[in-house]
Amino acid sequence: MSLVISDDIIRASGLSEAELLLEIIVLLFQQEKLSLGKASEILRMPQIHFQRLLADRGICVHYDVADFQEDLQHLSEKG
Repeated sequence: MSLVISDDIIRASGLSEAELLLEIIVLLFQQEKLSLGKASEILRMPQIHFQRLLADRGICVHYDVADFQEDLQHLSEKG
């Protein structure tokens, strides 16, 4: 599934497309809708960089056994 965000919304936000995507992913991570691994994968960002970004914003990393197992699955899929 693809999500199309209109240019009007992007302009109104005052953010670039990449910045808006980052804000959406951070919000979903904060709401525990995305794991650390999935969020960093969507952003095409190493997990450690995403963790630093979260730390810079004062956002705690919630990482449990389910997140660990999901990360293992992503790693095995990538070889």
